[in-house]
This record gives sequence, structure tokens and C-alpha cells, in this order.
Amino acid sequence: MMAPYLTEFIIFVFGLCIGSFLNVCIYRLPESKSIVHPRSMCPKCETLIRFYDNIPIISYVLLGGKCRHCKTPISFRYPVIEFMSGIFAVGVFLKYGLTFEALVYYTFVAALLVITFIDIDHQIIPDLITLPGIPIFFAASLALRQITVVQSILGILIGGGSLFLVAWLYHMLTHKEGMGGGDIKLLAMMGAVVGWQGVLFTIFVASAIGTVSGLLLMLKARKTMKLAIPFGPFLAIGGTAYIFFGPQLITWYFNLLRPS
Repeated sequence: MMAPYLTEFIIFVFGLCIGSFLNVCIYRLPESKSIVHPRSMCPKCETLIRFYDNIPIISYVLLGGKCRHCKTPISFRYPVIEFMSGIFAVGVFLKYGLTFEALVYYTFVAALLVITFIDIDHQIIPDLITLPGIPIFFAASLALRQITVVQSILGILIGGGSLFLVAWLYHMLTHKEGMGGGDIKLLAMMGAVVGWQGVLFTIFVASAIGTVSGLLLMLKARKTMKLAIPFGPFLAIGGTAYIFFGPQLITWYFNLLRPS
């Protein structure tokens, strides 16, 4: 019999390793660099990083958050993303078990992590992830118990269509570009996994968190409503929340609306 929590630990370590790869994607995809070759290197001195200096989280701690060779500080975000990836891996396992379904959801969350941090850094959402992601996640949704094929198709159409309509109306009213096309393709991809109900949940959560965050940032920066805030990270939060808690939260919400 396997020792208690050993499975969770192994999955956490697996998530850490995937998180290390996600860091590579976040750094290289916006610059159109290969995510396979060359090996990881220090962005300052360009020295190749040895395997023992590339162990998730542990190497960062042992090196004091600096490159071994040039002593340039390494962003604290690297171990944070690795840790988040590990936690999400364990969370998906605890909710869905060691199943193909869990693998689909973890891949989905990992893609959202990459998209989130690229959008924060560059205000872009890579088509390289979202466009192939739509058919890939639609095909994968056939193995999901949470949604049907029809719900997945509706999720794609409503996800992409709703944000396209918002962007079109905003442009018609203001003659300015508002929501980017990347957000539209992102929500279409997410709709393939979470279905139309998940899309509505995601939009609600993303809008609520985005509005509060925007107001707080404007108060802090003392800027006007022209402050540009990427919407992709808020959509990612909403989509991730749905696969873990969405149906339960929706049920809880409608129970609150019922007359006692």
C-alpha cells in the first residue's frame, strides 16, 4: 500500500517540472523562439543552465535567487509559477482522480497559466495556443463527464461570439478598439472545455474581479478610465474557478434566489 500522501507528492513534483517548462513558454513564445532548443540559459550572461541549477524551486533557493555565473537576480516569479503549477496538478488530481479527464483539465489550466503571464507582460494572447487549443480541447471534451458535445460547441460559439459582440458594439459606439481579438479566441477555447454554462460563469467572475481590480489600480495610480488592463488573466481566473467550483457555486447561487 502506498504511503499516505505519496501520490499527491509525486503529482506535485510532476506539476513543478511542468511549471518549469511553462516558464520557458512564457519567456520564449512572445519572442517567437523555440521552446525546445536551445536549453535554458541565463538571459543576462547567456550561460547554459546546468541540470542541477534547474531543479524547480530548490535550485532557486540554493542559488539565492541569482545566476550562478553572473549573479544577476532571477525573477521570483519563476518559482511562483512552478509552485502554482504543482498546486494545480494536485488540485486537479484530488477532484478528478488519476484519469484522462484530470489530464485534460490540468493541460487546460497550464495553458491558462502561460496565457495569463504573457498577457500581463506583453498585452497579447498567443494565437499559437488559442487557435490550436479550440479543436484540441473540443476533441478532448468528448472524454469529459461534465459537458456534452453540444455544450462544448455552444461554449465555443457563445464564448467567442459574446466577446466579439462586445468588441463590435464598443467599436461602433466609440470608434476605438476595446477588447482584443486574443480575448475572443481565448474564451472560445475555454468554452470548448467548460461549455456554455462555464462561459457565462467565467464572464461573470472575470468581469467582477476585473472591475474591482481596475478601480483599485486607478485609485492607486490616480489615473483615469483610460488605464489599460489586460482581460485575459481575469478570464483565466474565471475558467479555472469553474473547473474546480463552478457547478457547486452556481447551485449555491440559485438556491439563494429561491424564496424561503
